[in-house]
Amino acid sequence: MTSQLSVPAPPRIVVSAPGSGQGKTTIATGLMAALRHRGEQVAGFKIGPDYIDPGYHSLATGRPGRNLDPRLCSEELMLPLLLHGSRSPGPADVAVIEGVMGLYDGQLGTDGYASTAHVARLLQAPVIIVLDVSGVSRTAAALVRGLIAEDARLSIAGVIMNKVGSPRHAGEIRRALDDHGIVTLGAVPRDRGVSVPSRHLGLMPAAERPDAVDVIGRLADELADSVDLDAVLTAARNAPVIAGTPWDPTTVVRPASDERPVVAIAGGRAFTFRYAETEELLSAAGCRPVSFDPAEDIALPADTAGIYLGGGFPEVHAESLARNAPLRDAIADAVGRGVPTVAECAGLLYLAKSCDDQPMVGVLPTDGVMTERLTLGYRTGVADHDQLLAGAGETVTGHEFHRTAVTPDGSTPPAWLLGGRPEGFSLDPAGTGTPTVHASYLHIHWAGHPTVAQRFADAAHRYRQRVGQHAYDLDHHGDRDIADGLVDLAVNVRLGAPPAWLATILRDSIDHLAGYPRIDAATQAIAAAHGADIDQVLPTAGGAEGFTLIARGVRGDHPLVVHPQFTEPEAALRAAGRRPRRLVLSEADGFVLDPSAVDDHANLIMIGNPTNPTGVLHPADQIRALVRPGRVVCVDEAFMDAVPGERESLLGGDLTGIVVLRSLTKTWGLAGLRAGYAVGDPAIIADLRRQQAPWSVSTPAADAIVACLSAQARAEAARAAEEFDRLRTPLVSGLRDLGLSVLGDPATPFVLVDCAGWPGRPGWLRLALRDHGVAARRGDTFPGLGPDWIRVAVRDPGTTRGFLSTLADIKAGAVNHQEIPA
Repeated sequence: MTSQLSVPAPPRIVVSAPGSGQGKTTIATGLMAALRHRGEQVAGFKIGPDYIDPGYHSLATGRPGRNLDPRLCSEELMLPLLLHGSRSPGPADVAVIEGVMGLYDGQLGTDGYASTAHVARLLQAPVIIVLDVSGVSRTAAALVRGLIAEDARLSIAGVIMNKVGSPRHAGEIRRALDDHGIVTLGAVPRDRGVSVPSRHLGLMPAAERPDAVDVIGRLADELADSVDLDAVLTAARNAPVIAGTPWDPTTVVRPASDERPVVAIAGGRAFTFRYAETEELLSAAGCRPVSFDPAEDIALPADTAGIYLGGGFPEVHAESLARNAPLRDAIADAVGRGVPTVAECAGLLYLAKSCDDQPMVGVLPTDGVMTERLTLGYRTGVADHDQLLAGAGETVTGHEFHRTAVTPDGSTPPAWLLGGRPEGFSLDPAGTGTPTVHASYLHIHWAGHPTVAQRFADAAHRYRQRVGQHAYDLDHHGDRDIADGLVDLAVNVRLGAPPAWLATILRDSIDHLAGYPRIDAATQAIAAAHGADIDQVLPTAGGAEGFTLIARGVRGDHPLVVHPQFTEPEAALRAAGRRPRRLVLSEADGFVLDPSAVDDHANLIMIGNPTNPTGVLHPADQIRALVRPGRVVCVDEAFMDAVPGERESLLGGDLTGIVVLRSLTKTWGLAGLRAGYAVGDPAIIADLRRQQAPWSVSTPAADAIVACLSAQARAEAARAAEEFDRLRTPLVSGLRDLGLSVLGDPATPFVLVDCAGWPGRPGWLRLALRDHGVAARRGDTFPGLGPDWIRVAVRDPGTTRGFLSTLADIKAGAVNHQEIPA
């Protein structure tokens, strides 16, 4: 399991009882705190799957509380996990291990497997019995004798009486114990305000009690007065000498890349349940766990590439979670763009549409409700498909513990099959081709299933590599910002449907779908439209395929992407395993290209012209100035046909070292068809052609290319470009009249707007527009821009007037009624 040398186990003691409710947690936590106050370094453990008790252990010891559960992690891991916890973050002088339920109570139907007695035997640890004596006296001795007689392999170190009524009461019990040779280690008086309050799932978590530290301090004092701590330490030190190899997360997982993707870990009062080893495994797998509070923080940690939503009590804190709409929106957005997300129990409820009628994140098609029924027990989960945490057919052992319920509608794959019953959700909301969301009631101890940690960490690494530095979402496009009922100013498609003449051609193409696509006519049409040779052109399935072909087919060990621009070029490079550098143009210079700023080592440059989203039209001579031997310059001219006269296009001139990508989808309402092409240096085009999958350009797309490059269609596109010029003018002036800054002199069917001139937190205006029924393209997914930027499409005069009126209403409401968010 590890190359580490074998080390001895520390002095250790197990705190158990005849049953639940005897005061194990109070006594065990008090012992930990009292021993720590004496100067001992104490490691605290909890037998079983419980999360709440380790929270108190952590406060008492000053180090992570940990769990020991052979059902979740196997018998073989009990000693390694004890050794690990006793040596991390530093060596402990003694380990105090709190038991679960009664001494011999384990998994039902297994004769006590995973019971306190089972773990005590595995660790050869002496046992202290905690007895609630509030209703007994001499009978206490009979109870302890029965516990001792049940298993002679156990070493019972002594008894701590709890809830003693008086010294006389304690003396009577002590004499009865002495008569049978049973050591009395202490007598704790009845509650003096130091017990831990309970609710529907047991004890209240320490993180939810502002007085928890004070309570544990008083408890330490109480135990120091009423328990013989020297005798407890002696019992722990009398544990047999055993040795083993500490558990080491670095031997069971490994980093998938040199990146350090941030994994956002939910914490705070609502999310208190997670095993310490989870974060240790993520760190060992090359991730950087960062905590956030879903009730308080309004944004995810910077550079988030994975989200872990563990257990807790969202039903108790539903109102505060619901009030934090900015974070709910941020998580919904992150999940929607494919950030790998694990949600266990509380996390499942938080991702639902609602929890007890309070709105939650809303990415799962279900609602969470409280029920009268407690669901509790170990479960074996089976993956019925390749999902985020497991491959098809793989199994895990976990446990359920909840009084809430959700009702999947059966339309989505389950997270697990539990005894053949589908449970939870496995979703791919970003359409990545593999599930990126795993939401389930099942709690898993990842130390027992390190492949779960590895798969999740690998997914975070892949996301980080795809998105790149600074956590810009390179996969976010305008279609993500629109929704039913919103006026769409986010997507830059000129027409709601292809014109009638083009629709007829597309319908006629259906008659030829039985045959494989042929692109000869499309190739000739492209060459004729741009005065190019046949070997200089290549039809593609939209501009996006062109970026993929370049990323895979054009050599260059120093790729560079000029930003801000359309994010797909960088995303394609990263998906191909390449690590592009960024040249982020300056806002102060209007995001205008300075060729001298380009790295001399760059041998593949990708730039947009006119640029999406800035609207900047770079002079063709400046782009040509980038060409040199051994370098390829790729120019995205997807919006050039919206520029009157297509001025500054590189087509029609020398294309040595240049490849130009064009898209027909924007002008002709063909986003759902995918039609585009590449024109450039014949050697570059040949490289792209070798990468292109057979028949990637469909018959309708090929027919559309021919039709849209006809003389009549090009004349219609030229008229549309002139119309965009006229329609853009009132939009720009109206925005500026409202105090918003429009970047430069845009040459595109959209404008880039800086909202920083309006007060309020960054990004609030875009969200306010959504609340008023308008979708604008968010700017913070473009490298070089932030949340105050939005991109707005040029539309017809009526839509523009309505948009400007909505902005005026938002501004008036904010100023007159102080509705601008702080």
